[in-house]
Amino acid sequence: MVQKTQNLHILIITGLSGAGKTQVMNCLEDLGYYCVDNLPPVLLNKFVELSLQSEGSVDKVALVIDVRGGGFFEDLNEALDDMEQNGLIYEILFLEASDEVLVRRFKESRRRHPLSEQLRLLEAIQVERNMLEELRGRANLVIDTSYVTPRELNDKLKSLYSERKSGGFSVNVISFGYKMGIPLDSDIVVDVRFLPNPFYDPVMRNMTGEDREVVEYVLGSPVTRSFTRRFLNLLRFLIPHYISEGKTNLAIGIGCTGGQHRSVVLAEYTGKQLGKLGYNVIIRHRDIAKHKLDIAKRKLEE
Repeated sequence: MVQKTQNLHILIITGLSGAGKTQVMNCLEDLGYYCVDNLPPVLLNKFVELSLQSEGSVDKVALVIDVRGGGFFEDLNEALDDMEQNGLIYEILFLEASDEVLVRRFKESRRRHPLSEQLRLLEAIQVERNMLEELRGRANLVIDTSYVTPRELNDKLKSLYSERKSGGFSVNVISFGYKMGIPLDSDIVVDVRFLPNPFYDPVMRNMTGEDREVVEYVLGSPVTRSFTRRFLNLLRFLIPHYISEGKTNLAIGIGCTGGQHRSVVLAEYTGKQLGKLGYNVIIRHRDIAKHKLDIAKRKLEE
């Protein structure tokens, strides 16, 4: 059975209600996955067995299992244990978001939270978070969608699961500003606030790390050159070991004060260098859109 499962990718999607599971399922369906929403955990092993008997016609399955299953959901951990005992290989993708964001999404969509029948919305979210704590710990990948646009989430999913092959590995490099908090799904977080800051140059203050002047300023610093050399050597050492341990993706967060200048430059540089080494890389600038909007507003006011 273990040999057969090598040709079947089993992806279990779970997480908090309102965190984006439906969008993930739609994206995976476009990528060729056979998707099932709200599958009762007691049917998990039976469904996988049927997929294995398809003689290769079904080679990628994505199963959404969450608290909508009511009392059945409590059987999920036992079902996962049974899969492991039977030699079935699977991955868990866990989606989450902050309480504030989830409350806003439910109010905007006017949809009911699965646990809100006897609880207020915020209480239901917090109860669900506690219910999922153990499952979150079993997840292969946790994605916080609080500040991720639908397009960014689709791009990330495509980088992870498009034309998936056994042993595939991808790297996500994310620039961010510490003012807005650290990306919760980061495996490695690097603070580059020690580098020379273009913000204090009046000419570059209203630019971003995507502008040539800022790139040359940041990368031209002797401190930056010394840092990037050491950091890339560290990644060259770490990534093969992550791969050998079975990790399928690595999220690297690179942060500066506001996520406008230094982190953007370093994220672009790091991602491009890792791409040259043959890794599948996706680069995302979490906070730069806000700065571009602020810059545009200031120019209109001038």
